[in-house]
Amino acid sequence: MARQRLGQHFLRANWREQIARAIRVSPHGPQRLKEDNSCWIEIGAGHGEITEHLAATGAPVYAVEVDPPLIARLQQLSAKFPNLTVLPGDVLKTDLPTIAGGRRIKLYGNLPYYITSPILHHFFRTASLIDEIHIVIQLEVAFRLVARPGTRDYGYLSVLTQYFSRPSIALKLPPGAFQPPPEVGSALVSMKLSGGSAELGLPDSNQFLEFVRLCFAQKRKTLTNNLRGKVEPERTKQALAEMKLGASARAEELSVAELAELFRVLELSRA
Repeated sequence: MARQRLGQHFLRANWREQIARAIRVSPHGPQRLKEDNSCWIEIGAGHGEITEHLAATGAPVYAVEVDPPLIARLQQLSAKFPNLTVLPGDVLKTDLPTIAGGRRIKLYGNLPYYITSPILHHFFRTASLIDEIHIVIQLEVAFRLVARPGTRDYGYLSVLTQYFSRPSIALKLPPGAFQPPPEVGSALVSMKLSGGSAELGLPDSNQFLEFVRLCFAQKRKTLTNNLRGKVEPERTKQALAEMKLGASARAEELSVAELAELFRVLELSRA
């Protein structure tokens, strides 16, 4: 039985196969090449709906689950798959590098909607070790992850996700894909991690993301106003002019690369 306090919604059988195909772990669809130095970490493994597909690939699989009755069920599944390890615990307290034990990481999770953002922050702290992330989340949040500059959904969460990865909506799932059905639609978002700070030439991802959070503090305000507490307005306007952007530019209009350039210019000016 699903526990509402844990945000549990379990996939129906026909949708499990569709997700398995989308992440290329189904024997009935295109499959990935076997990799010797990688593992799957599944977050919120539930009844093992996708766990069995992951384990059947032969790769090491670590299934993280917090709910004791579900843990017992997953441990029965591990008797069938010696490459499956069940890890009781809270996703936000998991040490992904320790679990992986030197392997590259692929992540899959059917995430509780109410903690999607904290979980993504937790994942991205280990971004350098992760190759792929596949998560089932609320459709509205999925739109925010993949949103482009100048659109309604573009904001801090878009920049965070696109700084570390190349996200795409791989599959949309109606409420009826789950038991019990949630009140909203869902989506499988797939992310290929791309190195973020290395590609943009930023030595400190945390400082940049704090800067981005400040830029989006009040979305309808200009960058000059949102940064006023940290940067003199005239200096912000000068930096925007150097980038050939107007003084009234808002954060929602700038790409991740442009926000990184603005951060770089303003940081250098204060050095």
